[in-house]
Amino acid sequence: MGNIESLPVRSDLVGLKPYGAPHLDVPVQLNVNENAYPLPGEVVESMRAAVDAHFAGLNRYPDREFDELRRHLVTYLDGVNARAGSSVELDPSMIWAGNGSNEVLSHIVQAFGGPGRTVLGFTPSYSMHPLITTGTGAAWQSFERKDDFTLDAETVAAEVARVDPDIVFLCTPNNPTGTSIGLEVIEAAYENCSGIVIVDEAYAEFSRPAKLSAMTLLEGRPRLVVSRTMSKAFACAGLRLGYAIAAPELIDVLRLVRLPYHLSEITQVLACTALEHAEVLLGNVDRLIDSRNRMSAHLAEVGFDVHPSDSNFVLFGNISSPQELWQKLLDRGVLIRDIGIAGHVRVNAGTEEETDAFFTAIDEILVESPGILAAEPAVAAERQ
Repeated sequence: MGNIESLPVRSDLVGLKPYGAPHLDVPVQLNVNENAYPLPGEVVESMRAAVDAHFAGLNRYPDREFDELRRHLVTYLDGVNARAGSSVELDPSMIWAGNGSNEVLSHIVQAFGGPGRTVLGFTPSYSMHPLITTGTGAAWQSFERKDDFTLDAETVAAEVARVDPDIVFLCTPNNPTGTSIGLEVIEAAYENCSGIVIVDEAYAEFSRPAKLSAMTLLEGRPRLVVSRTMSKAFACAGLRLGYAIAAPELIDVLRLVRLPYHLSEITQVLACTALEHAEVLLGNVDRLIDSRNRMSAHLAEVGFDVHPSDSNFVLFGNISSPQELWQKLLDRGVLIRDIGIAGHVRVNAGTEEETDAFFTAIDEILVESPGILAAEPAVAAERQ
């Protein structure tokens, strides 16, 4: 950022760093948890045809209540819950959408946070949660997860009761660790505060076997909200469509803080078309899970500490210098993410070819620089 000292910027924003990850043009990009597979041709053609029919009407504002999109999201989510064996009933009045889940989360924090209010998160977790919080003027408090990055209901209940926050962030599967939490953890958070509990389920479709969504807890809990996205499993990161599911009265409040016509006509049309092709778009989820599992197995075999993941990425440690490993991979055309956790980096699942390229690069680096491992792996000692 440039020199901001001469500007009347808010004092609580001075010194903060904006969210961002290196956007580099390399052959293998495995750093921002995108879906590695492009949209199938049949979906592209359907989107093109759908948008063509709306170009002439772009002189008019879009439907600010995005009613058709709401109906499509309910249809999709009903299928998700049915396959998981849940009988939860949703309707369009329980749906909110925005330009990516970040805008949805921003709306929630704008409505229920702000100056004089406190937001609690369990870290390490998604780095945008504190940025969204401080952007509204609310105070951010964090509580460190266990060494294995898990959370249990007793710990969450005690910390939420101690802080009594206005908003609680829970992320499952958690980014950047990949770990999931059980519904009892969410219940514990809800029961021990009077504030809003946000469950960020951006990577939920990658959980295998599928875990019950926090949507199943919505009945009788008007302060609970679940956020999801079409950026990951749906391979629509460039579309920018995130959404939330909550009690109708909570959704009503979000109308007070959203900008007018915040979802363009084109965004709504493309999102509806993508949802109509949900089965096709989600067809690559299992392929990405296979890549994730292959990555976990290979990294563990060569000596890294690998954390179990329910997402489309893997967090691994036992690294003497994460920055050095990041650079050596980049030198070989592979981009991963140094997420600031000591001794760890994160890599997202790629195509079969990208995953093989990652393995080749890792193996070459370990031969060239065995000291990249902070400690000699037990499996290597056993092989000797």
